Amino acid sequence: MARYDAVLFDVDGTLIHSSPGILATMEYTFRQIGIDPAGIDLTRYLGPPLRRSFGEHFSDEAMVEKMVDIYRTRYAEDGCHRCQVFEGVRPMLERLKAAGIRLYTATSKPTVVVTPILQEQGLADYFDFIGGASEDKSVDTKTAVMRLVLARPELEGARVLMVGDRSDDMKGAADCGVPAAAVMYGYGSEQELAPFAPALMAKDCQQLADYILND
Repeated sequence: MARYDAVLFDVDGTLIHSSPGILATMEYTFRQIGIDPAGIDLTRYLGPPLRRSFGEHFSDEAMVEKMVDIYRTRYAEDGCHRCQVFEGVRPMLERLKAAGIRLYTATSKPTVVVTPILQEQGLADYFDFIGGASEDKSVDTKTAVMRLVLARPELEGARVLMVGDRSDDMKGAADCGVPAAAVMYGYGSEQELAPFAPALMAKDCQQLADYILND
């Protein structure tokens, strides 16, 4: 018998290798406002919400929103197409779907952004619901996205697992009272993830699927 009835997946660094497009768009955004990105460790922005990332550089809310707008416009034009599915993701999703596991996304990307990416990469049809952030501040953290997904009627009383690669995913799961599994092929490190004591630190998609299905 499977350990869980439903699984919530982060997208960037968990299902899709999206860092080339994200980093290129980050560089472009900083240059557009006159900041040389060479001295900025942009990799730490792989996963967290945009407003929080840009808020590290500006306290002025109007400037943060300007950067978000620049980023999203450029990402829609170019960055979103620089993605590829991680090895093993499709077979994993097929196994879980065939076993009757309900599949959802819980990503900090806005739903209107992540949906066409999943469609382009051929993953959208695996999911019962594509959960993502709002374009405004109303649903702008991983915890808020997870709560939105978990509020769906079919998940009431379900055994749910959150799967992700960054501390935001682990913290969101803790905030929502659900267990989490960390994938070690993504953008987070063992040092970042281990303190959250995830139920599993999966080296690859096969190990993750085996754990979920209790095989």
